[in-house]
Amino acid sequence: MQARTRVLETLTEADVAFYNTNGYLVLERRLPPETIAECKAELARFHEAARGMRESDDKLDLEDSHTPDEPRVRRVKLPHTQSAMMADLMRSDLILAPVRDLVGPDIRLHTSKLNVKSARYGAPVDWHQDFAFYPHTNDDLLAVGVMLDHVDDENGPLMVFPGSHRGPILNHHSDGVFAGTIDLPAEGLDPAQATKLKAPAGSISIHHARIIHGSDTNRSPRDRGVIFYEMMAADAFPILGSITKSDSLDEYDTRMLCGSPTKEPRLAPVPVRVPYPLPELNRSIYEVQKAAGRSGFAR
Repeated sequence: MQARTRVLETLTEADVAFYNTNGYLVLERRLPPETIAECKAELARFHEAARGMRESDDKLDLEDSHTPDEPRVRRVKLPHTQSAMMADLMRSDLILAPVRDLVGPDIRLHTSKLNVKSARYGAPVDWHQDFAFYPHTNDDLLAVGVMLDHVDDENGPLMVFPGSHRGPILNHHSDGVFAGTIDLPAEGLDPAQATKLKAPAGSISIHHARIIHGSDTNRSPRDRGVIFYEMMAADAFPILGSITKSDSLDEYDTRMLCGSPTKEPRLAPVPVRVPYPLPELNRSIYEVQKAAGRSGFAR
C-alpha cells in the first residue's frame, strides 16, 4: 500500500489496519436511502430495456433463464456510461473518500458494472482474483460495491477469503487457456473458510484486487443488486495481458476520478500471472468461467 501522509477523510486507523490485514471492508449504511432509491429506479429502467431482447449486447448481459417476455439481466455493463446518476455517485465523496484513505489522493477508474442476482435465478460468479484479469505495476487496486438491496446468507452475498490478497495470484487457467476461475480443491482451499459480506441496503463493501472472492446463486425470493466501481491508484499501470486497454495516455488520463495523473508508473514487488491465452469466447466473466467446465457453486 502507498504510504499515507495525509489525514484520513472518513475511515479510522482501525479500518485501514483491518483492510490491510484482511483485504476487505464493509461500511454499513454509507449511502442515504434516497440515493439507493434512485439507483433502483435506474435498475428498473435497465430491466425494461431488456424486454424483447434475445441475446446479450454491449450494454446488458442476460441471464440464461432470460426470455424476451420475462427479462432477466445479470449485469449492466459500464453503468456509469449509461446512467448520469451512477456516474455522479461514482465521483462523489461517498465512494471516493474511503478509497483515498486506502490508496491515496490520485485515483483512476478501471471499470464499472452492476451485477444483478434475480430472485431464485441469479447466476453465481465463480472464485477468482480480479488481479488475475488485469495485472498492474502495483496492487493499489480495489473494487467498491454499492449494495442496492439487503444482502444476507441466501441471496448470493460476495464471499472472500480474508488475507488472501497477501498471497500469490493463483492459477486461473483450464486446459492451458485463461478461464477466469480458481479450482479451489486443487489449491487446498475450503469454501467454508470464506467470509460472507452481508449488510443492509445502502452499505458499501471494498475488496482488494488480489483477494480470492466469488458469489453463489441467489436462492432467496428477493433480488440482490450491487454496483461495482473498480479503481486504482493513478500510478498503477497495466502490464502485458491486462484486460485494461487504452488508445493513448491522453485517453487513459480521462479516466481520472480525482487527483492528478502521472507518467511515472510505480513498480512494486507484487505477484503476477499473465492471463494468456485468452479463450475464443471472450465475452463476460460468466461465459468465460462457464467454458472452464468447473464450478465452485451449484448452478
